[in-house]
Amino acid sequence: MSAGQPVTALFGRGPEQRRLGDFVESVRNGGGAMLVRGEAGIGKSALLRDTAGIAAARGMRILRTAGVESETHMPFAGLHQLLLPVRAEIGELPAPQRDALGAAFGLTDARVPDRFLIALAALNLLGEAAARSPVLLLVEDAHWLDRASADVLAFVARRLDFEPIVLLAAIRDGFHSPLDEAGLQELFLDRLDDTAATALLDAYSPALAPAVRTRLLSEAAGNPLALVELPIAADKQSGRGALPPGWLPLTTRLEQTFTARMSGLPSITRTMLLVAALNDGAALSETLDATAVITGGPVTLADLAPAASARLVDVHEAGLRFRHPLMRSAIYQGASISQRHVGHSALAQVLAGQPDRRVWHRATSTPRPDEVIASELEAAAERARRRGDRLSGLAALEHAARLSEVPAHRCERLVRAAEHAAELGRRDIAVRLLGEAEPMKPSAQQRARMVWTRESFEDGIRDGSAAARSLADLAETMAAEGNTDLALKLLSSASLRCFWAHTDDQSRQRVVTVAESLPIDDLDGRLLTILAFAAPIERGKVVIDRLRYLAAHPTGGWQAARLLGSSALMVGALDLSEEFRAVSVPALRAQGRLSGLARDLGAQAWSAVRLADLSVAIPAAEEAVRLAQETSQPLMHALAQASGAMLAALRGEQDRVESLAASAEQMALPIGAVPVLATVQLARGLAALGQGRYADAYDHLRRMHDPADPAFHLALRCFSVAELADAAVHSGQGRAIDGIVAELETVALTTPSPALHADLRYARAVLADDAMAEPYFEAALGADLRRWPFVRARVQLAYGEWLRRRRRTAESRAPLRAARETFDALGVIPWGDRARKELRASGESSRSRSSEARDVLTAQELQIAQMAADGLTNREIGEILYLSHRTVSSHLYRIFPKLEVTSRSALSTALRASAG
Repeated sequence: MSAGQPVTALFGRGPEQRRLGDFVESVRNGGGAMLVRGEAGIGKSALLRDTAGIAAARGMRILRTAGVESETHMPFAGLHQLLLPVRAEIGELPAPQRDALGAAFGLTDARVPDRFLIALAALNLLGEAAARSPVLLLVEDAHWLDRASADVLAFVARRLDFEPIVLLAAIRDGFHSPLDEAGLQELFLDRLDDTAATALLDAYSPALAPAVRTRLLSEAAGNPLALVELPIAADKQSGRGALPPGWLPLTTRLEQTFTARMSGLPSITRTMLLVAALNDGAALSETLDATAVITGGPVTLADLAPAASARLVDVHEAGLRFRHPLMRSAIYQGASISQRHVGHSALAQVLAGQPDRRVWHRATSTPRPDEVIASELEAAAERARRRGDRLSGLAALEHAARLSEVPAHRCERLVRAAEHAAELGRRDIAVRLLGEAEPMKPSAQQRARMVWTRESFEDGIRDGSAAARSLADLAETMAAEGNTDLALKLLSSASLRCFWAHTDDQSRQRVVTVAESLPIDDLDGRLLTILAFAAPIERGKVVIDRLRYLAAHPTGGWQAARLLGSSALMVGALDLSEEFRAVSVPALRAQGRLSGLARDLGAQAWSAVRLADLSVAIPAAEEAVRLAQETSQPLMHALAQASGAMLAALRGEQDRVESLAASAEQMALPIGAVPVLATVQLARGLAALGQGRYADAYDHLRRMHDPADPAFHLALRCFSVAELADAAVHSGQGRAIDGIVAELETVALTTPSPALHADLRYARAVLADDAMAEPYFEAALGADLRRWPFVRARVQLAYGEWLRRRRRTAESRAPLRAARETFDALGVIPWGDRARKELRASGESSRSRSSEARDVLTAQELQIAQMAADGLTNREIGEILYLSHRTVSSHLYRIFPKLEVTSRSALSTALRASAG
């Protein structure tokens, strides 16, 4: 085979080559990402190398990184390698992003922010590089990337649609990577067919004896690397072509071939290869110096020449690279444990100036507990957390526990590691660590922390009452011991039990009693949240009064606003909830806290939908769904989908209602996630109301008020009374809900919930006998509804309908007209159409509803258009939405013609016009 001939041509990879070539070519119209998957030795690396050649011929810039098994604990190692060629351009980034990358790469001592801010910085840095020429990102052995780098690349991969950037990542079949969850295209490489396998074997080993050739084809089973490497091993063992033992997994056989190729190398070369295999860096100086420590004599590059001649490694100025990951694995597996310990010890000595790498090698070099090393690992864990790599910090803390000489220290480190695993959402690791700590006689406070850690994965699902009481009892004990913060955490978990699952009155009261006994400020947001989630009715007045005070006297910054926004939503102060979210959401964006942002956006979407504030609800719901999925929060994803279904119902998008509702319900039903199920029924009820299917609407909404139904929710049912009354009246079931309304009238005596009282005013009017209804309508319209325009318009519509039925046709037109105008301005199409129909029946025609921005733009386009109209630059919008500024520009390129405008100033005018 000629040196210039592409290897893949002989691998029989023509179709795969063409697909990757076409994918790279698509960079002209926007980029993308693809995973190349297959077993070890299947040709992933060769295919990526050929694709790099194609890209280079087209003038693309190529950036490379590779995962290394021994570097998986080094935070951002893979990302640093990828971005190293463009590091000089970091200075062009906005300051927060520049600082984030500097902290991640250890260039500053600053605490690393959330990894998503680092990810945005990486995206923009690559975008700046791609502005000069299209970029190809190649990631080999992505399954061995450190988790921090893999998370960043998954973030970047999702956002390349409008960038001249292509990412290709090779992943070994059977391994997991965060890139698997990014929803990327995949190219699976299967084994070669007989014809291609024969061609490859003959090209590399044309002089094989027929019997050996036949056996090799059988042993290799179409694996390209085996077809190349097994003949070399056979020839090295015997001139007659003896083969390594068969009937072993193919990867093991390949590792044996590499081990066999080391057998004739000089002793010093074999030592150097082992050191290189153990090293978590590629610097030649480290390998040379550590080998010298082991051998006690001088070591030079010449000592590596035999390994290069045996095609085991490539040596260049930047360092040493194994020609295939299996070569590194084979050398590692072929060494004894004592040899590995010696190698790690030598590396620790030469890495004295790099404490984090040094301590890992020290830890790996010792076979027995060592409290000094354990303490150093504990310090390394904290440094890793400061750099934003919680997973590496977790690994260091867990290893510190393994090396602990004092049982009490080991127990504490295991508990702390489990807490860190919980923060990362790694239930598997947390459960395992807690199981190891359990037999070690943890203290009472450690046991309480262990309970809270387990609770962090439950989200209050199932067994709500017993668990809530148990958590409250434990919180009371912790408070008595002076640990108020832990008590609050336990009570927060208990209150979430009350929110997510059916919980009896006694259990909820127990949570409230313990919470109100704690020595904390009455205005503490943590306390208000516990009260709001555990007893939204019984403590509704207390919570609302304190929320109103805090809204007028803000304190505690965005952290307090997050808690207060959740509290306001639970007690029906939806306008206050939006007010607090307006503080917390921008702060979460600025700090890259996308997990928290997904939760806050989901809550913001829920309250905005109920207020019919679609300019807020549309982008919040879409972004909440996307971010909840991206940050692996299935419950929040389902709740955001259910909120999106309510939004679709208000807009008259019937197919979308059922699609989102069914998806949310599918996730929620098996685990009894009551808030999701309640929201699904509310969405279906709204959709049926919008279509005039009142009997169906009644059936859906009635379920929310049946304590035996999975969709019954103590708090959320209070926000659906108006819809239920509307459905009942129009389906002839008005009297059937007398008991429900009477019960909620009693509830209203306890809580001043604005949402509940607004709904009850409406229900009283529409359910009253015709002769008695007018005072109720007047009372409903006389309430202060300035911040609740949809609620007011709904009353106006019902009043107009009532007046027309009473043959007061001329009087009916004014409230009907006002309702129509409000519904049109809000964008709630079915309700606007209903008002038009009533007006036609009264003898007044209505102009057609004009198309609005939210009708022609996607949710993200609407969000970008709103920000651009407010005067934000593309870069500022990108920083807020975690997009590159070029992606924002591409969106605006599509937005302008949709709105028939050509400038930002005209965009602002178009949005104002569409808003009414």
